[in-house]
Amino acid sequence: MDQKILSLAAEKTADKLQEFLQTLREGDLTNLLQNQAVKGKVAGALLRAIFKGSPCSEEAGTLRRRKIYTCCIQLVESGDLQKEIASEIIGLLMLEAHHFPGPLLVELANEFISAVREGSLVNGKSLELLPIILTALATKKENLAYGKGVLSGEECKKQLINTLCSGRWDQQYVIQLTSMFKDVPLTAEEVEFVVEKALSMFSKMNLQEIPPLVYQLLVLSSKGSRKSVLEGIIAFFSALDKQHNEEQSGDELLDVVTVPSGELRHVEGTIILHIVFAIKLDYELGRELVKHLKVGQQGDSNNNLSPFSIALLLSVTRIQRFQDQVLDLLKTSVVKSFKDLQLLQGSKFLQNLVPHRSYVSTMILEVVKNSVHSWDHVTQGLVELGFILMDSYGPKKVLDGKTIETSPSLSRMPNQHACKLGANILLETFKIHEMIRQEILEQVLNRVVTRASSPISHFLDLLSNIVMYAPLVLQSCSSKVTEAFDYLSFLPLQTVQRLLKAVQPLLKVSMSMRDCLILVLRKAMFANQLDARKSAVAGFLLLLKNFKVLGSLSSSQCSQSLSVSQVHVDVHSHYNSVANETFCLEIMDSLRRCLSQQADVRLMLYEGFYDVLRRNSQLANSVMQTLLSQLKQFYEPKPDLLPPLKLEACILTQGDKISLQEPLDYLLCCIQHCLAWYKNTVIPLQQGEEEEEEEEAFYEDLDDILESITNRMIKSELEDFELDKSADFSQSTSIGIKNNICAFLVMGVCEVLIEYNFSISSFSKNRFEDILSLFMCYKKLSDILNEKAGKAKTKTANKTNDSLLSMKFVSSLLTALFRSSNEFMRYAVNVALQKVQQLKETGHVSGPDGQNPDKIFQNLCDITRVLLWRYTSIPTSVEESGKKEKGKSISLLCLEGLQKIFSAVQQFYQPKIQQFLRALDVTDKEGEEREDADVSVTQRTAFQIRQFQRSLLNLLSSQEEDFNSKEALLLVTVLTSLSKLLEPSSPQFVQMLSWTSKICKENSREDALFCKSLMNLLFSLHVSYKSPVILLRDLSQDIHGHLGDIDQDVEVEKTNHFAIVNLRTAAPTVCLLVLSQAEKVLEEVDWLITKLKGQVSQETLSEEASSQATLPNQPVEKAIIMQLGTLLTFFHELVQTALPSGSCVDTLLKDLCKMYTTLTALVRYYLQVCQSSGGIPKNMEKLVRDSEAVPNRSSRKDFLHAQGTIDHLN
Repeated sequence: MDQKILSLAAEKTADKLQEFLQTLREGDLTNLLQNQAVKGKVAGALLRAIFKGSPCSEEAGTLRRRKIYTCCIQLVESGDLQKEIASEIIGLLMLEAHHFPGPLLVELANEFISAVREGSLVNGKSLELLPIILTALATKKENLAYGKGVLSGEECKKQLINTLCSGRWDQQYVIQLTSMFKDVPLTAEEVEFVVEKALSMFSKMNLQEIPPLVYQLLVLSSKGSRKSVLEGIIAFFSALDKQHNEEQSGDELLDVVTVPSGELRHVEGTIILHIVFAIKLDYELGRELVKHLKVGQQGDSNNNLSPFSIALLLSVTRIQRFQDQVLDLLKTSVVKSFKDLQLLQGSKFLQNLVPHRSYVSTMILEVVKNSVHSWDHVTQGLVELGFILMDSYGPKKVLDGKTIETSPSLSRMPNQHACKLGANILLETFKIHEMIRQEILEQVLNRVVTRASSPISHFLDLLSNIVMYAPLVLQSCSSKVTEAFDYLSFLPLQTVQRLLKAVQPLLKVSMSMRDCLILVLRKAMFANQLDARKSAVAGFLLLLKNFKVLGSLSSSQCSQSLSVSQVHVDVHSHYNSVANETFCLEIMDSLRRCLSQQADVRLMLYEGFYDVLRRNSQLANSVMQTLLSQLKQFYEPKPDLLPPLKLEACILTQGDKISLQEPLDYLLCCIQHCLAWYKNTVIPLQQGEEEEEEEEAFYEDLDDILESITNRMIKSELEDFELDKSADFSQSTSIGIKNNICAFLVMGVCEVLIEYNFSISSFSKNRFEDILSLFMCYKKLSDILNEKAGKAKTKTANKTNDSLLSMKFVSSLLTALFRSSNEFMRYAVNVALQKVQQLKETGHVSGPDGQNPDKIFQNLCDITRVLLWRYTSIPTSVEESGKKEKGKSISLLCLEGLQKIFSAVQQFYQPKIQQFLRALDVTDKEGEEREDADVSVTQRTAFQIRQFQRSLLNLLSSQEEDFNSKEALLLVTVLTSLSKLLEPSSPQFVQMLSWTSKICKENSREDALFCKSLMNLLFSLHVSYKSPVILLRDLSQDIHGHLGDIDQDVEVEKTNHFAIVNLRTAAPTVCLLVLSQAEKVLEEVDWLITKLKGQVSQETLSEEASSQATLPNQPVEKAIIMQLGTLLTFFHELVQTALPSGSCVDTLLKDLCKMYTTLTALVRYYLQVCQSSGGIPKNMEKLVRDSEAVPNRSSRKDFLHAQGTIDHLN
């Protein structure tokens, strides 16, 4: 039969073929076709012949074709055919499909749809035919019966697609079905059907099947629905990430983990690559991605961003067209996130309304961590983002050597956090990705070298962390570091010091790098620029400190040990130590040449020698001999001659120019500290050993010289130095300048000798008399200088030179003198204040161990304990009652010191707060340590707070004329500082708030500064506990009561909620404070409204879903309306108050404008949601009516327009 059909088909006309086919029974043809196909014979030729003899112009032919199509589809799906045969059959069916009439095409399509919905497909091969059928159907112009109605071919196609997408899809055919639609011409609505269906299948598929499905969706997105595709992919993987993190951080005993971490990251990486590739082919897709994620900037960026979407954005930065806008989007999101965090942390009101959520910074660091799973496509974006954050938000430019921060209170913290995040991104990326290390190091070094005029401490910190992480790994990048060394002579001294300190571990593992540095430093030693020579000294001192000579004390015997990584890389220690000795002695020779250079260079050397000895004790002989020979140039050896020092030799005269050549006081200071260290550390270890006398001679010589200088300085009068009261100290004459230099040298020498004699005194009476005599010499000279400077009214009148006393000695001296109230005690407290101020400004102090944070902290604890005891034991009032001397009392100085210390400890020693507070507890004993470990920071802080509260209450109990304003101001500052350590949820915090509120309510003082600081304390506590709007309302009523009404005929009832508000303080002090606080409340409310509007703009929900979605926002909306309602009352009071013209009125009008802007924003939000939520809430309508009571026409223009719209809607 098959041969006959084929022979008839070979004829030119198909008439005989048609006649023969009509004679066959119904099942013969299909059975024949089936047998031929299964046997692998020429089924294609037979099929062509059948189609030739079954023209669609005849009904019989059409029906025969219909049956053949059904038979072929079943054959292909059965899986019994060879692949080539099946493909040939499908190809022929595709070619002939367009000949079918519309109704049969509909039937065929419905067969496919039924098979898909019922899951009866076996291998899905026949699905290749469906897009051809749908395409053919769309071309049919005639009306076709479909269901109960009549539709055109295009409409039928739409209904069929809708039916297909609304039914069940078997998991194994999802990719094939989605791919199929790329060959079908689709309208935007039809594309949306398909995309929604495919996205809904994500959760039902295996993870490994999702990337090919995403690829097909991206191909399909070229027809439309780009936004839906991207949103769906990002939302799915963001949810999967969140679920995965919850599983990872949950119970470790959890048996079932949905997805292994590595598998998930690899799938995400593949999908990100698919999307980036699609964006390269279709820029519209990229624009849609950026647009979608930018929407989050208007509301809550955390809703839109996730680790997956951030990784995607970072990968997109590889496309030049989108690089800048994507990085800018991420940068803005980071800063906005930190600003939101700052706003939340500063307001209990917001914390109660907004749940805790993850922040963009955490997500970015998670991306860095995830990138270990072969995410090479995100690394470049991470590096660029890290540097952009560090460049944009690092410290600002320098003026007079100090770093300027913009807006020190508000914007600084987000900027600092953003800069720190940039550094963390780069460091963590450096650790994970080897291929990017050289680029990161090169970029950091470029910034260090090229931005000498800008602060680069953040880059130097990053460099230090990078080097500390892997000094051996960085040997391959040593050429980059040695290139940077060539620029050392041109960099600021501080930058050179920090750069060399950062790369120091590298110098231990790379001899070539060390040799290169030595050459650079030797050249710099003789450079024309003073800074270059100082840099050379700093570099040499650093090398001496870190290359230990054999026999030096171990790091455990030094107060500042080497880091672990530095110790690990110092291999072959015996060989290194022997080689280091020669190396260090060469450096010492180079440094001795500095002793003939300018005073600043010598000064650096003297300040650095002590640290060198501590770290490299075998150099003691060389260092001390150098110092001894230098001192002998300025020491008068004859024991009877006065004065004992040749001050003339310390001064350089060049024509009319007078300058200091030898900082003799610093030379003596260096000798004294090195000698004390040597006697306390090295000599005890040498006892019992035979030492050569020559090696010990230097230390005895130095002791004898210091003893002789002490005795002769005590005997010397100021006239011996030609520095008595009659001497010229003016800065305009050369004699005056010379006398000033000599005076400061003598004062410095006195300070050094005071410390020296105290250290060897063993508390003997004679030594203390010597110390007092030296102090009297210091004080006489100090008084003369102050008197002369005061008369001349020069700028130096208020300037004090840095004291040469060490911080450790100051703490010991204070402890020894704490029962005294003389001038010596005052001097000691003043020096302590100077040291603390130095710490606050620079982060370190002058003198030995001044760079050692642990030693500084210990000294701070000791000083604080003494100052606290002195202030609480001898109150200022008691001391001042019998006081005759001028200036601040010692108790007041102690309080000032405490205020500075509390501030410095919170700034530099936050992790050690518990230890600090425990050190202040004089009752603390070693045996009670275990019990004290359970005492919280809040409890310890509350104990200290009570002491200062008592002092303030005692002050306030005095009469107005006896009120010590300075002390009260300092006490409030101390209380403000300590209150920051209290946990806001603790009873101690509530007690502090109640106490402060009570003080404000019951005490009336006319001192504006005291009132301002106390009110600031009240507000800072209040906002951490609850919203301050009720407080603002009460204060506005008090202000109104004291200042009266703008209408003089109206008598205002005085409320007296707070006694601190009186006629003197009401305006401008309290008025400006409450307006400032109201502005902050408006900022918080505005932030909430923006957040709500962002949510509404992102939600495209049905009416039912939308009405349900608004329910969670009701508490926020209610809180906003309550805040604004109370603020309206507040503004209503102030608008009617007779405020003095000027800043109060200006600020009030400005804040009123903000109030109406916020009200307008709230009304517009309700206009946006009112249709779905069933109208405007009653409390909102009341708020609108209440707002009419505050007269301010210009600022209400927009608001009244919005109000009219509301009335129209209602």
